[in-house]
Amino acid sequence: MSEKDLNHPRSLTAFRSMKILIIGYFGLSLLTLVAIVLLRNHTGMVNQAVWVRGTIVAATSLLMLSFAVRAARGSRKGFLRVRITSAAMVVAIVVIIALPGTFPVWLKIEQAVCGLVLIGVVVVVNGKHLRSLFAAN
Repeated sequence: MSEKDLNHPRSLTAFRSMKILIIGYFGLSLLTLVAIVLLRNHTGMVNQAVWVRGTIVAATSLLMLSFAVRAARGSRKGFLRVRITSAAMVVAIVVIIALPGTFPVWLKIEQAVCGLVLIGVVVVVNGKHLRSLFAAN
């Protein structure tokens, strides 16, 4: 991929939006992990499923950030990984919210916020400009 394509104003805007949204997702994930640690002695608010989900979300958010950075540098694999993980996480979040009783309400609300952020990522990475940019090479 050429520097001209990567530095096109539409490319820069799309990459910036994608990274900002993923950084927000990463920040929310870390704050959730901190909340889980702080609430660890309250079994009604933090159970084993919350620990597992919180850890997975924090790890995937960090991975998504690394994929986004690579995509912004022209990596087709990084771009594909952002597309796949952002969509997969939205689906997983819908399942988490829909599951009765497994997760406390506070985590479902946090996941809904994460889902909204990730829907923004899905929209950006599946936009015509970025798809055509990576399809052309």
